[in-house]
Amino acid sequence: MAVNVLIVDTSEATREVLREAISEEFRVVAEAADGAEAIEIAETTHVDVVVMDLAMPGVDGIEATATITELHPDVSVVFCTNATQRETMRSAIEAGGDGYVTKPFENSTIQDAIRDAIS
Repeated sequence: MAVNVLIVDTSEATREVLREAISEEFRVVAEAADGAEAIEIAETTHVDVVVMDLAMPGVDGIEATATITELHPDVSVVFCTNATQRETMRSAIEAGGDGYVTKPFENSTIQDAIRDAIS
């Protein structure tokens, strides 16, 4: 079964690195530069997993996750962030996140996190 992934990150370079790592095993169906764009994509595109940055201008990763998981409770969210603050990560998981990896990451780390989120 193919797993459809949406990548959300403000950095185009980071999205490219994530796309390369994720597409080794999963299907990247869309990318977004911020939370608002991610919500729009999730409303119109079948997504199984969202790889979500936390710190974004406007609609941040926590708010976007809460909205996306409310609309589609079956969507898994894996945070990929520089954030190491315990409170921030707890808020992210409470918003509907299924796991996280910190930047920089190994390809296998993000792939493992996605597998864990959908299992």
